[in-house]
Amino acid sequence: MTIRVLLADDQTLVREAFAMLVESARDMAVVGQAATGRQAVELARRARADLVVMDIRMPDLDGIEATRLIAADEDLAGVRVLVLTTYDTDENIVEALRAGASGFLVKDTRPAELLDAIRTVAAGESLMSPGPTARLIERFLRGPVAPASGGPECLSDREREVLGLVARGLNNTEIADALGLSPLTAKTHVSRIMGKLSARDRAQLVIVAYESGMVTPGSI
Repeated sequence: MTIRVLLADDQTLVREAFAMLVESARDMAVVGQAATGRQAVELARRARADLVVMDIRMPDLDGIEATRLIAADEDLAGVRVLVLTTYDTDENIVEALRAGASGFLVKDTRPAELLDAIRTVAAGESLMSPGPTARLIERFLRGPVAPASGGPECLSDREREVLGLVARGLNNTEIADALGLSPLTAKTHVSRIMGKLSARDRAQLVIVAYESGMVTPGSI
């Protein structure tokens, strides 16, 4: 299947460069380009995009608010957002994850890595780099857990173990290896945890783990 990609960035040259890269992949197609966050929201609705590559700093409506509107729109429930930022220490990334983004990349990411990230997020996974994620959340995470209807106390002991490993940036295969499970069992655990916590994806599970104290600053 072709991944329908919407590019949102206020710099025309950046958008065009990303567009050429995305179009070079046989399994992707650019279905729109937006120069503002508001345009990104409107085009996501019109162009039936599968994924939005979203810059944070844009005029009219920034990428965080645009992400929040997309995530809150039931008609756009299948649309994923991959946030781009100039620096991986940008405090706004945490707010973007809270808003519903499924991951983030820095703009100097290698072209092949960007394409792989698009495939990963479009497939329903989250792109969570352990190092930058830990630094960002340790430094900036504050306030209540908005996306979750319950805390980790509603999880079984095994699910709490799995959640802790998700927060450390492990994928399903790595979780399976760490706990002596099959990858399918690990995936099932992650899906159940997201259901119990009403989390949109793994990015929000990371936030739940930090805000509940399951994972603490300096533990990664």
